[in-house]
Amino acid sequence: MKQHITPYLSFNGNARSALEKYQDVFGGELEGLQTYGEADYPTPPGANDLLIHGRFRKGDLTIMVSDAAAGHEVTIGSNVSLVLEFESEEEIRNAYEKLSDNGTVYMELQKTFWGATYAKVRDEFGITWELNFQE
Repeated sequence: MKQHITPYLSFNGNARSALEKYQDVFGGELEGLQTYGEADYPTPPGANDLLIHGRFRKGDLTIMVSDAAAGHEVTIGSNVSLVLEFESEEEIRNAYEKLSDNGTVYMELQKTFWGATYAKVRDEFGITWELNFQE
């Protein structure tokens, strides 16, 4: 496993504005901005310009963001998850199995349209983990 955790912030339609604010406050760069319309993801009308993913980076600091998918509004206070980047398929599978035990699986471990193996799980303590292995 890579030796860092990245916060992932979810928003109700204002992820881009949040990134721009953080860039103004801290400096740094915006990277990897992708809208729902640009992704191979089913999107209802009016949601095409919302961010499915974006990243703020300054030095070693990274913050990832997205707008909630239609019908999945976020509640302030539960809109933060932790991203773990893995170095092997075996490593991510092991973490997924252990974190999902007595937890809630939001997205099964699977291959994604962005070319990674990914899962999203809330553990038994209420912490949401986004597990990612980029091959």
